[in-house]
Formats: sequence, C-alpha cells, structure tokens
Amino acid sequence: MARLQILELPEGSDDDRPPFVLVVDQCMPQRIALGADAPYRDYWQDLADKIGARGVIVTPETVDIPANDTPVDPDGYPLKIRVEPDFEQFRQQVQDEIRKAEAELRDAIRHEPMPKPHPNRCCTLAFQTLGRQHIDDCPGTTDA
Repeated sequence: MARLQILELPEGSDDDRPPFVLVVDQCMPQRIALGADAPYRDYWQDLADKIGARGVIVTPETVDIPANDTPVDPDGYPLKIRVEPDFEQFRQQVQDEIRKAEAELRDAIRHEPMPKPHPNRCCTLAFQTLGRQHIDDCPGTTDA
C-alpha cells in the first residue's frame, strides 16, 4: 500500500510557509494518457501542485524520513518529549565571573584614594546625616 510522507526543505528568505516535497513510497509511478494528442499527466505531480509542494517523489522502494518518525509510548500513543537545558555549568561560570569582578573592585578600592567631592556639590549622605550643618561646614559649597 502506498504511503504519503512530507519531506520538509530548508526555508528561504522569501518563503511565506516552509517548503516541502511530497514523497509517495511503496507505489509504482503511474501516468494517465489523456488522449492521442494530449501529453501524459502524472496525477501525483498534479496532487503535489494542488497542495503547494515543490515537487513529488514516487518510488516503489520504502523511504524512511527520520523527521516524520513519531516516538510512541508502550500503549501506542505519541510520546511527547520535553527537553530542559542544564544551566548548572553556566550558573557556575557566571558566579565565578561575579566573584572575580568583586575581588578586582575590592583591590581597586583598597589601592586607590577616595575621589574628592565636587566643589559645588555636597555629599548626599552627609547632608542627610548632618543636615544644614554639613552645608555650613562643607568647604567649597555655597548656599544658593
């Protein structure tokens, strides 16, 4: 008995839907003579044209297309497979990079002097702590 299968092709940039080829295996290619003056017609190719296939392959051999194989469970129902990536190694790499960056930052803070505040601005934290007194005591700031 003939089998119908779909062979998906790589999608092009201008394709509005994935291209495919109709594969008919376990079937002898057949053509229909339309008359003495008419050429032969291949009804498999006519079917492929109607369903939008790029072409048709008809062969008496059995063709197995791995993409069309659906795994089944012991009861014969289609088996659904869920793949979950293992991010453990990725997480470890990210944590190592964070630790490395923190260590570099600590070393940089230890070896570099603290920057001086901008002369026209007072430190927000000091102002929140000392209030008006900080503005009066802060050299280089002016009360606007």
